[in-house]
Amino acid sequence: MRLTLKHLFAARNLRKPVGVNKSNYFAQQEGIVTIQYPHQEIPVPEVGRYQLEVEIDDCIVCDLCAKICPVDCIEIESIKAVEDIGKTSDGTTKRLHAAKFFIDHAKCMYCGLCTTVCPTECITMTNEYDRSVIDLNEMNLKFSVMNEIEAEEKRIALEKFNAEKLAAKAALLKKE
Repeated sequence: MRLTLKHLFAARNLRKPVGVNKSNYFAQQEGIVTIQYPHQEIPVPEVGRYQLEVEIDDCIVCDLCAKICPVDCIEIESIKAVEDIGKTSDGTTKRLHAAKFFIDHAKCMYCGLCTTVCPTECITMTNEYDRSVIDLNEMNLKFSVMNEIEAEEKRIALEKFNAEKLAAKAALLKKE
């Protein structure tokens, strides 16, 4: 009973949330430790692993992130480009269109493997740790900017390009 009363009287003091990298993290031993979320937030460390963000303009659609993901939460569909589609911010030439680039944050375990294998560093982890939604489908984030009509146009253009290439190759072989 004495221990309960001790904690009851100590709870009148309010502890301020302090990050673990502060030198006085263990200094205040008494007081209420519960924070009043969302009015108060826990300070997040710089190296924390939280929500994934994709800069799709820097993505070369190499599919390495989807291959290394242990829970298979990244879904990518690529279409080979027949025209020049530009360069990324680090100068890498883009050769594929990202027809589909989804990350299902409901399945993601935030291991950070996808951020380490990305050659253009287009996948990063933000410091946002709270993603509260009512519908679970809202956790499936779409990062590609191409809709289904545009993707179908790119597929048709690729098929046409490949057919022209085969016809030119066949004509060249016939000529010889």
